[in-house]
Amino acid sequence: MPNWLARRSRRVAATVTDMTETSPGGTAAPDFEHRAVACRDRLTGVPGGARSEDAWLFARLVAAREVRGELALLGLSAQALAGLAQRHFAVDALALPPASPVRHGQSHWPPHFQHTMPIADETHAAFAASMRAFLIGLAAPDVDAADAGCLASILAHACLRPDHLWRDLGLAGRDDVTWMLTRFFPEVVARNREGLRWKKLLARELARATGGVPGPAPGCPGCEDFGFCFAPEP
Repeated sequence: MPNWLARRSRRVAATVTDMTETSPGGTAAPDFEHRAVACRDRLTGVPGGARSEDAWLFARLVAAREVRGELALLGLSAQALAGLAQRHFAVDALALPPASPVRHGQSHWPPHFQHTMPIADETHAAFAASMRAFLIGLAAPDVDAADAGCLASILAHACLRPDHLWRDLGLAGRDDVTWMLTRFFPEVVARNREGLRWKKLLARELARATGGVPGPAPGCPGCEDFGFCFAPEP
């Protein structure tokens, strides 16, 4: 097993040990963490492994949403997700729903497939679109352009959700996000001289790039650490 995969496998295994929860009624709650591991292995076609670091990353990102029936929250069109699967996953490992008719140049997930809408309002939609374009503009020259576009969409939509970015992405911790950004968007990492939380850093850099006032990402106010990241000025 490659060293990169052995290290990541140990971190992921640590996050899924003894994580079965019990609901108030006494029945076991869905064990999404273990389901995601099984889904990841199905997607890669290599139990506990993958053909490449990028395949491993995308399998984890997709699996985290697929096991919850929330593929729409990735922010990818049906064509983009199908292309991602073709590049990185085992043949027919990801069951894709039929797309609804094309609107505005993109096909969309059918209503029965969406548990929740990925974007709540026009302000969030504008933020996600701007963040995606911003990240694509900073993509490393040696990464696949389609992969960079997919990851930019996934990151932009994760910024709409109310938790730490690594949790919103279904990863094992901040180190995973740091590696991912270093691989695909190294300029973002270079700008984080203060060691900010990644979601706060992304929102700040987008505001600076677009002439806006730096502030929280749309999902930040719902996070448990919002008061820590955005403490009132003394």
